[in-house]
Amino acid sequence: MAEKKTELLQGTLDLLILKTVAHEPLHGYGIAQRILVTSKEILQVQQGSLYPALHRLERRGWIAAKWGTSENNRRAKFYSLTRKGEKQLDAERDAWEALTAAVAQVLRTA
Repeated sequence: MAEKKTELLQGTLDLLILKTVAHEPLHGYGIAQRILVTSKEILQVQQGSLYPALHRLERRGWIAAKWGTSENNRRAKFYSLTRKGEKQLDAERDAWEALTAAVAQVLRTA
């Protein structure tokens, strides 16, 4: 039986993008692929969600974009985490951990 790819919950995409580009600068397709592979092919980021999120994060100053050449020799924007983005990643990770702990608590007791 094939594993089902899951759409992301609202609010998690920013966190996943920030975490992904914290490791190394990546272009949009590379970010989507890294999230898919790292999640064992469960989380699939659609282009219609990814690129608006990248532009939003760039406008907020959490990521920076720089033109470069991709592995298949095409011109692409590579995104990297800024200092402001590092702080945001920490805040979003803390909020995610608090949320998932609270949901787990409810599931254990309800």
